[in-house]
Amino acid sequence: MLQPAKDSIDVGIFVKDIRAMLDFYQGTLGLEKTEEVPTAFGTIHRFRHGTSDIKLMDPKEVPPAAPNGFGKRLGIGYLTFVIKDLSGLCAALKDKGAEFTIPETEIRPGTRIAMIKDPEGNILEFVERG
Repeated sequence: MLQPAKDSIDVGIFVKDIRAMLDFYQGTLGLEKTEEVPTAFGTIHRFRHGTSDIKLMDPKEVPPAAPNGFGKRLGIGYLTFVIKDLSGLCAALKDKGAEFTIPETEIRPGTRIAMIKDPEGNILEFVERG
C-alpha cells in the first residue's frame, strides 16, 4: 500500500506553449518556480503551492491534445487549490483577464469555489472552506 513521504501529491502537465504557461502559473497565479530540470522527455518547470508541486513539462515532442473542460473527457479533469481569501483571488484574477468557467459560488454551506482556464484550457479550481 502507499505510504506517503509528504502530505500532498504533485501533478505534471504536458504543455504546448511553455512561455504562455510559465507566464500564467508564475505571473498570473504567483506560484514560486523552484527548479527547471532537463529530462529525456523534455524540460520540467517545477512550481510550489504549499507542499505540492505543479510540474509543467515542455516536451521534446508535443503529444496530441485531449478535449479540455469540466466534464469533457474521462480521467483527470481539473486541478484544485485549497486557498484562503477566494474573493480577493477572484478579483485579482479578473483584473489579470482570467477566463472563469465557474464564478465565485457557494456550493454548500461554508464552501465556496471558482474555476478558471489556464492558457491551454486546463481547468483550475480554487476552494475556500469556512
